[in-house]
Amino acid sequence: MELLRIPAALFGAVASLRGALYDRGWLPSERLDLPVVSVGNLTAGGTGKTPMVAWVVSYLAGRGLRPGIVSRGYGAARGEDNDEARALALELPDVPHVQDADRARGARGLVDHADVVVLDDAFQHRRLARDLDLVLLDATRPWGFPAPAGQSVSHATGAFLPRGLLRESPSALTRAHAICLTRTDQLPAAEVEGLAARVAEFAPGVPILRTVHAPRGLRDPREESASSASPAELADLAGRTVELVSGIGNPAAFEASVRALGAEIAEHRRFPDHHAYVEADLAGLGTAGRWVLTTAKDGVKLGRPDCELRILEVELAFTAGQQVLEALLDALPPGRALRERRALHGGLYG
Repeated sequence: MELLRIPAALFGAVASLRGALYDRGWLPSERLDLPVVSVGNLTAGGTGKTPMVAWVVSYLAGRGLRPGIVSRGYGAARGEDNDEARALALELPDVPHVQDADRARGARGLVDHADVVVLDDAFQHRRLARDLDLVLLDATRPWGFPAPAGQSVSHATGAFLPRGLLRESPSALTRAHAICLTRTDQLPAAEVEGLAARVAEFAPGVPILRTVHAPRGLRDPREESASSASPAELADLAGRTVELVSGIGNPAAFEASVRALGAEIAEHRRFPDHHAYVEADLAGLGTAGRWVLTTAKDGVKLGRPDCELRILEVELAFTAGQQVLEALLDALPPGRALRERRALHGGLYG
């Protein structure tokens, strides 16, 4: 790990220099004629961005707007959607989703068709200006790796890639319009409050929201809609011995969710984030009729294996700050498509 100190220091220096160049306007940010919302984080790995994107998009659609999603498409095979896009397609089947490594170009293609663009994992993608920057911190490991045993998460320290998981310094949180602590139910309340106080030191005056990943139901992979998840089957997990398989950024959080439902975990096969599964990865799982549980992101890649596979569907639930985020979303300026639609309706009824 000590061999990584120098490359990590170089990474941090480059990230800081790049941020300063954008802050001073020496690197340009393109502004589009429609509002842009970014959902991002400080670290590499899972903080719950996909459920937050789904929540934001659903809220905007519920307000009568036409949202579109733009993401980089990390880990996708050529010409295919990646796992996050496929999971979102099951959740939001009628919402356009553009995957493009050049997210400014991807968003440009939605100007005439969407009222709002939601950028997935784009806090560091500053070539595209945004009207709302929402930054997620996993409360169980806000700066990357979990805190050492006996140490509070609020005082844990992080390190830049590749020595740690930080993409930017926590001081970058000052750019955020709102910061969301996710998975707050997996920490004692005092720990969450301590973390919120620590975050406020980095970003004074920035609203701090709190959410949990609430299990919504179990879904059979043969059902191709996230809404088909059965809440009743969650009760069947109490006292049941299950096996887990996942390739996500925070597998420990997945385990904690399953245990909170009362299940006993016999085995958890952990694979790297965005893992491309092969048949051998599940060999031996699901024997004696045991259920095999996986995440929504993994479920789209596992298909219908020869075992009792169940997909644990979760949704974001706010414990604090929902009204703040709603107010920020309601204050977004109208884009070209929405202005033209309003003008047309005004002409029809004027």
